[in-house]
Amino acid sequence: MSVFRNIGQSVPRIDGWEKVTGTFKFPSDLKVPGMLYGKVLRSPFPHARIIKVDTNAAKAIEGVVAVITAEDVPAAKIGEAIADMNILAVEKVRYIGDPVAAVAAVDEETALKALAAIKVEYKELPAVFDPEEAMQPGQPLIHEGKENNVAVFNHVVQGDVEAAFAKADVVVEDTFELPFVHQSYLEPNTCLASFEPGGRLNIWSPNQGPAWLRARIASLFGLKLSEVRVVQVQGGGAFGAKLPLTIEPICVALARKAGRPVFLANTREEEYEATWPRVPMKIRMALAASQDGTLLAKRSTIIADNGAYSNIAPGVLSTAVTRIDNLYRIKNVDNIGYLVYTNKLPTGMFRGFGNPQTTFAIEVLMDQLAVKLGMDPAELRIKNATRTGDVTVHGWEITSSGLTDCIREVVRRSGWDEKRKNKVPGRGIGLACCIHVSGNRGVYPSFDGSAAEVRISADGMVTVFSGEGEIGCGTTTVWAQIAAEALGIGVDRVRVAEVDSDYSPFGLGAYASRVTVIGGNAVLAAARDARRQLLEAAGEILGLAPDKLDIRDGKIISLVDNAVFKDFAEIATEACYRRGGTVIVGRGSYVPSNVTIADPKTKYGNIAPSYSFGCQLAEVEVDQETGKVKVLKIIAVQDLGRVLNPTLAEGQLEGGVAMGIGYTFMEEIITKEGRILNPNFRDYKLPVATDMPPIEVAFVETLDPIGPFGAKSVAEPALVPTAPAIINAIRDAVGVYVTSLPVKPEKLLAALEKRLEQE
Repeated sequence: MSVFRNIGQSVPRIDGWEKVTGTFKFPSDLKVPGMLYGKVLRSPFPHARIIKVDTNAAKAIEGVVAVITAEDVPAAKIGEAIADMNILAVEKVRYIGDPVAAVAAVDEETALKALAAIKVEYKELPAVFDPEEAMQPGQPLIHEGKENNVAVFNHVVQGDVEAAFAKADVVVEDTFELPFVHQSYLEPNTCLASFEPGGRLNIWSPNQGPAWLRARIASLFGLKLSEVRVVQVQGGGAFGAKLPLTIEPICVALARKAGRPVFLANTREEEYEATWPRVPMKIRMALAASQDGTLLAKRSTIIADNGAYSNIAPGVLSTAVTRIDNLYRIKNVDNIGYLVYTNKLPTGMFRGFGNPQTTFAIEVLMDQLAVKLGMDPAELRIKNATRTGDVTVHGWEITSSGLTDCIREVVRRSGWDEKRKNKVPGRGIGLACCIHVSGNRGVYPSFDGSAAEVRISADGMVTVFSGEGEIGCGTTTVWAQIAAEALGIGVDRVRVAEVDSDYSPFGLGAYASRVTVIGGNAVLAAARDARRQLLEAAGEILGLAPDKLDIRDGKIISLVDNAVFKDFAEIATEACYRRGGTVIVGRGSYVPSNVTIADPKTKYGNIAPSYSFGCQLAEVEVDQETGKVKVLKIIAVQDLGRVLNPTLAEGQLEGGVAMGIGYTFMEEIITKEGRILNPNFRDYKLPVATDMPPIEVAFVETLDPIGPFGAKSVAEPALVPTAPAIINAIRDAVGVYVTSLPVKPEKLLAALEKRLEQE
């Protein structure tokens, strides 16, 4: 029987009622008096020099309040890892969708009319769209000074790779291609910006890192940090796309020029044409092993499509170059990565941050290796699995690993042995594994932790304040559970405040799988501090020693004889009055002590306090006449330390699998000479309910020593192994691998035809 009252319970989302009844206010619902509507003029050319921008006709339109070009915005360039993008294009444009000018008007119709009136004279330049082609000598340079259009080059070597390959009994090698895919959240990027009469700036935004947004905007516009207030409004999904700056600097510049509040929101087409989808990669990877299945070495070369600007993509490439090496006990690795500019939309972070791409490659290769060795693919993985206490080839300290248990659990639940032994024609079964960071660091070296406050009001209600925020993952519900558990009360007494930089503690935001571990530990520390203060107050009121008291089910009790003295709320009230009207405020912060910033060249270092593991299994049925694949079932087993909220955790896994199925079969941004051909929900195919197979979810609880109550991350890794598990199941069904996503029927038929030619 659980010792917890709130942890491990399927507490309904505390924001659920408003969302399902339609009363919840999303960023698109924002309205303030005097608000104008902004629109952005974007480049129609993939690569062109700007000769002239004439805004006179637009300014003359009635109802147009502000028109801005590059001359009206800060000259400093933006970009997290590499600042190479202007807020509005200067001198030339580098992709179709590059922002050139913007307007603010009394309504959207007038703003669109003004956009159409802006005259831009361009001189088209030669463009390049394929990263391998862009790397060749003589190709047009997209950014001056970047030789061969290479934005970033990584070469990470550990061990003696040549010697390991030389002594290997078996080597497998293949090439993998992973496409442009968009996060496709329901609500587009939005921003509302307004200057107060004294010059103070207010921003309402669904940005995933509100504190970071505040710092970047303040720096860009020459404001003090205290002169910028950011309120995070819960948005309709993000999946990594709402961390980089997109429209916020343009919105602020419009508000400054207009002297009135400005609301700016992307259209769906702009979301596909001008935001930051997953980095496409072409990966050549080789694995070496001994005859008994022991992995000896790995070698890979990654060519990643950066698009026109860098932003966070260098971090994505760095992750792709190293992360997957920590899944198994490989001691010799040699990985090369190129991040290459092209005249296409810029790419960036998307659930998994480079992990889905390379996990796809290695997990398909592991299947190939098992076939070549004549080994069971599950046994091969168990033999090489990273375990608790390991220090991996890149210096990751594994405080808990349930990887082998995850593999055994999918095998047990699936009837693996029986189905592999008694084959049904056209049907197959396959599995794949993953590792992911749980609280990645290195993003903000000066302070990469989190802080929280827990306030107990005079009537005993509790409010949690954090700077991390909610982006749809259920964060606020889990924090309410953590605070309630630490305080000995029910979740119904706890609310979680929205992030408002005027009163929220510092937090870097919801990304890098850091919220549960980093932010959750800060909430736990703050709640424990509030509990300590409340028990001290109770001790004073009751005339007893605080260490002889406890809080259970909202009551102050004696640890000596379990006698019940007073209600939590009664003590909170008396404590408030005895303290001159001040309420109890618990404060806590958390910076993991076991983490180092990885060396920028070798990438060696323990980059997260803990690491999550998972294994997924797919069963498929393949029609060899049509090339169509039906996924019959997915089993997803995740090591997430401790399950804080089973329903929310199951939802994350089911959502991740759905994304993984979309990644496998249908999702792809299709471009032609830099133009997006499917920038909408009609032509960009996403999985719907009828595409979903039964999904069986289970958890392995390793009770990690770092996370709050033993928890680790779950959301990002949930989609990582889905695609390779399906590919391995297809191979089991019909004997061919498709190593280029998405798996369309024509690709599978081509692979089958090729196999027939070789037989």
